[in-house]
Amino acid sequence: MRDEGAKRILVTGGAGFLGSHLCERLLAEGHDVLCVDNFFTGTRRNVVHLLGDPHFELLRHDVTFPLYVEVDEIYNLACPASPVHYQHDPVQTTKTSVIGAINMLGLAKRLRARILQASTSEVYGDPEIHPQTEGYWGNVNPIGFRSCYDEGKRCAETLFFDYRRQHQLETKVIRIFNTFGPRMHPNDGRVVSNLIMQALRAEDITLYGNGEQTRSFCYVDDLVEGMVRMMGTGPDVTGPINIGNPVESTIRELADTIIDLTGSASKLVYHPLPPDDPRQRRPDIGMARKVLGWEPRVALREGLMRTIAYFENVLAGRP
Repeated sequence: MRDEGAKRILVTGGAGFLGSHLCERLLAEGHDVLCVDNFFTGTRRNVVHLLGDPHFELLRHDVTFPLYVEVDEIYNLACPASPVHYQHDPVQTTKTSVIGAINMLGLAKRLRARILQASTSEVYGDPEIHPQTEGYWGNVNPIGFRSCYDEGKRCAETLFFDYRRQHQLETKVIRIFNTFGPRMHPNDGRVVSNLIMQALRAEDITLYGNGEQTRSFCYVDDLVEGMVRMMGTGPDVTGPINIGNPVESTIRELADTIIDLTGSASKLVYHPLPPDDPRQRRPDIGMARKVLGWEPRVALREGLMRTIAYFENVLAGRP
């Protein structure tokens, strides 16, 4: 029998990297979880260990089509998040962000359910201020190779705030900065998974530009904690709120740390920067600290050790 405070919670993109960790967390808190995914980038392998839980349900569904279910809360995570995947079908990427948001907001409106949008630091584009605060409007190329993702997420934020103003819907928006951890797709093209896989295979490690561009890397458990805290805020808190690690590292420093932790003999090789690749990315998390009482706890080196162990198992064919 479930606890009195148990909720029915929908997680779109729930079989993905972030979504699967969120599903685990919500089940551990005693909730019933409906995981929805079209398996474009998500995989059953990420949630197979949850299938025996009677309070977990997995549904193959594409959020660009309406969904008719009964839930109390909605976490909208559905959208490919790495350039390799979202540039594969850029039109579908935009549809997933925009039409998916419309469909989930429509569901929330019918149910009067609280809904959280997993937005992204990509809404800041190649930022001209540093670190990025939530009040910064961004510097996004609307016609570039990355814009299907960047502008799709920006439009989704617009929809969330318009639904709040027009329909008094309880909406919440977080902006997720670079996140890493177990269950990242090994071929998603993101820098942490790329560098770890190359190091473990003793391949040349690919750096773009001079390797001095910076990112701030947040471990997945910390990110999930921030999401859950945001969903638990009162109706007056809507965001957007940055969720990420304010500790900044160059990509060269990241590569050196991964080589050290893996004991790899890999060599660094340099290639030209991809179009519209941000030079700097670091969140100002003052609002997250103040409103959510949140800040990351897992240091980069510790998180990388856990992630490397996961990819070692992937390469060895272990579950």
